[in-house]
Amino acid sequence: MKQYIAIALLICCTSLIKSQNIEAFLIPQPKTLEIKNGQLNQQLNTQLPTEELYQFLKSLCAFDYVGQITHFTSPYAQHSISFLLDDSINTNDAYTLDIDSASISIKAKNLAGLYYGKQTLQQLISYSETTQQNIPALHISDAPDFERRGYMLDISRNKVPTMESIFKLIDLLASLKINEFQLYTEHTFAYKNHKMVWEGCSPITPEEIQIIDLYCKSKHIDLVPNQNSFGHMENWLRHDEYLHLAECPEDCKTIWGMRKRTSLNPVDPKSLELMEELYAELLPNFSSKYLNIGCDETVELGCGETKEICKEKGKGTIYLEYLIKLNNAANKNGVESQFWGDIVLNHPELIKDIPTNMTAVIWGYEAEYPFETNLPKFKDAGLDFYVCPGTSTWRSLIGRNKNAFENQRRAAFYGKANGAKGYLNTTWGDYGHWQPLSVVYPSIMTGAAYSWNSDVDPKLNLENQLNTYVFKDKTGNTAKAVLKLGNAYLKAEIPSGNANAFHLMLRRYAWTMNGQYQTKHLKAKNLDKANKEIDDALTILNDASPSADSLTVIDELKHAADMAKHGIMLGKARLAAPKKSTENISRAELEELINDINIIIENHQKLWLLRNRDGGSQESLGNLNDLKEYYQEALNKK
Repeated sequence: MKQYIAIALLICCTSLIKSQNIEAFLIPQPKTLEIKNGQLNQQLNTQLPTEELYQFLKSLCAFDYVGQITHFTSPYAQHSISFLLDDSINTNDAYTLDIDSASISIKAKNLAGLYYGKQTLQQLISYSETTQQNIPALHISDAPDFERRGYMLDISRNKVPTMESIFKLIDLLASLKINEFQLYTEHTFAYKNHKMVWEGCSPITPEEIQIIDLYCKSKHIDLVPNQNSFGHMENWLRHDEYLHLAECPEDCKTIWGMRKRTSLNPVDPKSLELMEELYAELLPNFSSKYLNIGCDETVELGCGETKEICKEKGKGTIYLEYLIKLNNAANKNGVESQFWGDIVLNHPELIKDIPTNMTAVIWGYEAEYPFETNLPKFKDAGLDFYVCPGTSTWRSLIGRNKNAFENQRRAAFYGKANGAKGYLNTTWGDYGHWQPLSVVYPSIMTGAAYSWNSDVDPKLNLENQLNTYVFKDKTGNTAKAVLKLGNAYLKAEIPSGNANAFHLMLRRYAWTMNGQYQTKHLKAKNLDKANKEIDDALTILNDASPSADSLTVIDELKHAADMAKHGIMLGKARLAAPKKSTENISRAELEELINDINIIIENHQKLWLLRNRDGGSQESLGNLNDLKEYYQEALNKK
């Protein structure tokens, strides 16, 4: 008897020790994880084979099965597996997961909760398969901090992903317990009467949206249509046929300088008529009860056609009146509207007048964005609202991870404290959508983790989780390299902003360095430090072995790093040139820059097509070609 007790104690103690790194495999972290004595598949102190059981569990988790099954693993042992709905659980999407030596039980209030419990179970299986340890007996009680946990991808700034890419992204989001997905569109939906706007852009078709919607529903994700309806209409207004709808048909002086053709004229009835037509065609392809109508960054408002009426009634009032008209148009199509909250924050006295069936999406993408100040303004008005941080990957080439992670953490903390309904993590594609998907993965995962459990720091186990669930790299080096690249921008030591030094150089090649609040702080020694950090990351990447999209991931990361290093090369050359001007760079350096940019342009086109449709690639490449031409013109003057 003493021998059996000793063996049992040894097994239990071993299980407890080896289970201590389970958290490294769980994303998002459950609210409660209690490790108990014993382990799954432990019968009479004998470790039974688990491969058959795990394969069965994986297949069972692949669909919305509800019920109880007895599964035999040998003639001498059996397992009871139950996935049950339980009305005693009070919160939608919450679940409990219990495992002992011979049973697995997941209970939830709704099917989505069961689905999320199964995602956690599959991560436990990954833990067991990776560490070669049995899953310990345990109890998990879990529930999300936010009812709506979303991710938004910009598909209007050049990159429109292939259907295969969209499906793979949805799979990842579902595994992270995301339940809302938005594809941000300005002109990349194939509206039947507006071919001029989307022709050559490889738009998403109505039939494709219907397929994506069904796929999302199978993963308990709500595909929310997102059509900007006020500002950011430049891809429409660039065409003369729509110019009569513009707030500024010609240059207007705005807070962003001279601008034109980006915003609709909100007092022209034909602007509303256009959006009503678009909504009527767009919305039947979605099953969601929501529509994101956009309405952000309307910087032209009051500077052109509405200048006089804005002086008379107030710019905020004109904005709100049009916002309400758009909401009514959405309501007529049976949906409720979401809108970006930035503009109305300039007129906080009007927030109380926003219809209560609208949801404000409060976005801010810098680490220090004052969610704590802005959220109560919507809460006090009785409105539903989301917090909206970002991945900080646009205008970065290789990421700004430190900024992203802190931005996401603060959004979650203050969103939860103020009762936000949702958390929407965003990826934008400003100025060519040059960043590849591979550098976005870390901040997709951290954003998802914070939206479920805002009390746990997801960075602690991020490297392991990226390698396990995204890159599938047993060497661990892919994630290590990605995370190192994503913080290389810090070595440049310039003030924070919505771009890093590498992208700033590629974008601002014709503008003064001293006249911009970030670039005026650039120093060659700091660019050298950043360059070394990137090279160190590439050395790590050379020893990586990702099995998921392996060639795509490696090539994408090397290309992004090459672009960043080109920005460094240009930055150093400018710092040494008279007046820090690109035109004054030496002949030898210009020739080197031209040779380097030629390689980058060639790789950019090739890699674009691995995940994205061709439409938009030429516009994105055009920004690089413009830089090359600027070099060539400067060289020709030598």
